[in-house]
Parts: sequence; structure tokens; C-alpha cells
Amino acid sequence: MRTVEFLFDFGSPNAYLAHKVIPGIAARTGAKFEYVPILLGGVFKLTNNRPPMIAFGEVKGKLAYEQRETERFIARHGIESFRFNPHFPVNTLLLMRMAVAAGEAGALMPYVDAAFHHMWEEPKKMDDPQVVRAALAQSGLDAERLLQAAQTASVKQKLADNTERAVARGVFGSPSFLVGGELYFGKDRLRDVEDVLATR
Repeated sequence: MRTVEFLFDFGSPNAYLAHKVIPGIAARTGAKFEYVPILLGGVFKLTNNRPPMIAFGEVKGKLAYEQRETERFIARHGIESFRFNPHFPVNTLLLMRMAVAAGEAGALMPYVDAAFHHMWEEPKKMDDPQVVRAALAQSGLDAERLLQAAQTASVKQKLADNTERAVARGVFGSPSFLVGGELYFGKDRLRDVEDVLATR
């Protein structure tokens, strides 16, 4: 089975939008998408990258154009659930450590669905541990166990390792996709990812 590595951080609205499109691509191509939690703040630090709001904030027309592109993407894929998080930017360190913990417990995808839901569908301040605890419990997850696991040295180290390994492979932001070692960056590159999968 062909595998695509999806390197993501919940703090990226574009990662959420990619997450909503991935199931259709997987169904059409028969490929498997492997979700790899990384820390976007760590990626930015290691690559000297900056968030678009800062990097393009003084470029006339750039942010407005990016917003329009997002609207087009949402319309193209019929994504009606997206709501911009009023608390953006959200510090996702805890959420991403919990993603690693969920993966180790064999519950990554239910956790991913819940975390994206509470970030970008019913937006909440998901860097507040109490808010996170209540949100995940609402989604039927064992929030307390995940919160505790997120504080272990092994989970912290694995997230750091994921992030450093991603940067070593050329990743500089989220969402990123690796197909056979080839990097594709951004939700709009999913069309290229699907084209590649269709020819293999």
C-alpha cells in the first residue's frame, strides 16, 4: 500500500482543511495517510520561518489573497464545518504532546478528529488545560490519561524527535506531505499528491 506521511500541527487552519480532504484522496487512490505530529513552533525556530501573519503582514494584498484562496479551497471541497478560532494563535505544545501519547495508546485518529473539531469547528482556547480536559471528555476520550501521558519524558522527546526529523527532511511548515521522500507543502499541494499517487 502506498503511504503518505502527513506532518501536522493542530494550530494550522490549513492542516485542518487538509485533514478534511485526505479521506477522499485515500478512498480514490487506495493510499494510506500516516499522521505524524510535529510542533510547528519548533519547526519555525529550526528553519527561521515565521507565521504568515507576520511574514506577509506588511505585503500589500498578500493576506487578503491568501484568505481568498482559503475560501476557494473550502468551496471546492464543500467544507461547511470550518470556523476560524477566535483565540488564534493557540499554543499547541500540549495538544501535540497529547497527539503523540494518543498514538502510543493506539487512539491517534479519534484524538486527531476531536482536537481538530475543538480547534476549528467548535473553536475553543485549546492551550488551556482545563478547556482541553473538558473538550476531550465531551468527545468521549480519556482526557485525564492523555494529559498525564503528555507530561512523560518519552512523549516529550518523541515530539521533539518528530519535529527535528521533519526539518531534516526539508519540512518548514504545516501541513506538509511526504510521498516517497518527496516533499509537498500546503493544502493546495494535495492535488499534486493525488496526481502522484494515481500514477504509482
